[in-house]
Amino acid sequence: MFEKKCVNCVEYRRCQDSFVSWIFFSIGLIATFALRVVTVLINLDPIYGKMAWYIGVGGFFVFFLYKFRIDQMRSRLISERDLVRKINNKESLDKDDYELTSAILCALSSNKDRINYFFIFILSAAAIIIALYFDFLR
Repeated sequence: MFEKKCVNCVEYRRCQDSFVSWIFFSIGLIATFALRVVTVLINLDPIYGKMAWYIGVGGFFVFFLYKFRIDQMRSRLISERDLVRKINNKESLDKDDYELTSAILCALSSNKDRINYFFIFILSAAAIIIALYFDFLR
């Protein structure tokens, strides 16, 4: 679907998006959409608006719990390997340090994050326009 940026990377296998990451990505997109349609659905039927709110907030809870766990694991590995100090002091890195750094940099270049930001931006802008319509123009 999207071109992999890390094809020649030694960490390519670890860098590939897992099935689990796609599940949480989907949960995040559904939550993004659900929260953006709350205003529309409340005006159609309040129960649908409440359902969308619960789906959105619950979805974001699950999504950000996953993202927090991943970030915590990366942070712990960086701390355990003392990477920040080594890089700041321009110390030589061993093979494991290079592999960890490569994996982190590859993960930071994820297309899923860019897609997620795009959907959040577009759906938020649409939600604001629709909310303004329902609140002031209708």
